[in-house]
Amino acid sequence: MSGGFEAQPPLICHVVYRFDTGGLENGVVNLINHMPRAAARHMVVALTEVSEGFAARVRRRDVEFVALRKRPGHGVRLYPDLVRLLERCRPAVVHTRNLAALEMQPAAAWAGVPLRVHGEHGRDADDIDGSNRRHQWVRRAYSPFVHRYVALSRDLGDYLVQRVGIGEARVRQIYNGVDTLRFRPAEGPGGGREPLPGSPFNDPRLWVVGTVGRMMTVKAQPDLARAFVLALQRTPALRERLRLVMVGEGPLRAEAQAILDAAGVAGLTWLPGERHDVPEVMRALDAFVLPSVAEGVSNTILEAMASGLPVLATAVGGNAELVSARRTGLIVPAGDAAAMADGLARWATQPDAARSLGRAGRVRAMQRFSLQAMVDAYLALYRGADSAA
Repeated sequence: MSGGFEAQPPLICHVVYRFDTGGLENGVVNLINHMPRAAARHMVVALTEVSEGFAARVRRRDVEFVALRKRPGHGVRLYPDLVRLLERCRPAVVHTRNLAALEMQPAAAWAGVPLRVHGEHGRDADDIDGSNRRHQWVRRAYSPFVHRYVALSRDLGDYLVQRVGIGEARVRQIYNGVDTLRFRPAEGPGGGREPLPGSPFNDPRLWVVGTVGRMMTVKAQPDLARAFVLALQRTPALRERLRLVMVGEGPLRAEAQAILDAAGVAGLTWLPGERHDVPEVMRALDAFVLPSVAEGVSNTILEAMASGLPVLATAVGGNAELVSARRTGLIVPAGDAAAMADGLARWATQPDAARSLGRAGRVRAMQRFSLQAMVDAYLALYRGADSAA
């Protein structure tokens, strides 16, 4: 491997289920954009589709994007096409991500790819606690084709070693990195929020809490809607200044909106759907909330921390590895609307204390979760890991 890196930039083939808006995919974009051109070339293979709009976030123009148009069912039907693609491009590394892409590892072995890496980024929607024995068996069955594993959190690393049975020496734990230049604290009047085009809550006298992400089962945005309603019911005076922003699209958007409508607080909330100006959205908030019932390592938590926001997150996955309780934010049990409501009300009534948590979060993001640290770790993996399983 090392000789290839010295002779010419090797090709890294990133294999994902779908290349579209999401934390996993955003991590791939960050890795490609910030890895030195002299260190590696890249291609992205999506088993299903590539979103042109999302792919445009990759700043390098030499990256090839391939959509294999996978139909429902096992991916073995794609093996011949993928093998031909890999034999044509001759990547030094194939890096699959999450369970759906793991089944492509035999094709990479068939094509003779020297180093095969698999990344675990988060829980499956139907296996939020990692107890699904079939999923464990599937991961175990494919393990002979994988040389090295990447776990984005200690929690996921423990899952691979203790439940799946992967040898500890084959598992590397690498946190996502966050762009602390793109995601930076707001510079609004008095150091407060910055106005956001389209937002009804740009008045600096308001206290705006929000979340950003796909509105899908594991993200549990309706729990945040319930917590917001409960906070207002417990402390009616908060109706004067507490506001809720929920950015994202997906099947749970209608459910969250229905909860807010039924409580008569729709006018105090804003659900604009998907937006592509997430750094600006973060700078238009006073606090960030992630109500997930399952996580790997959340990019949005890191982005919120880098933006100088206090973070209220649930005690799942790697969230507690990112948020230092009572130092940079709060950690509450998943699904506990009452605990979440307490946090929302506390910060709205003690804004100075909340802002202090946000400043500490910014420092933590810069010191522990930089993009440079992430890129260096992946380069070391791609260069140094041998090809013996």
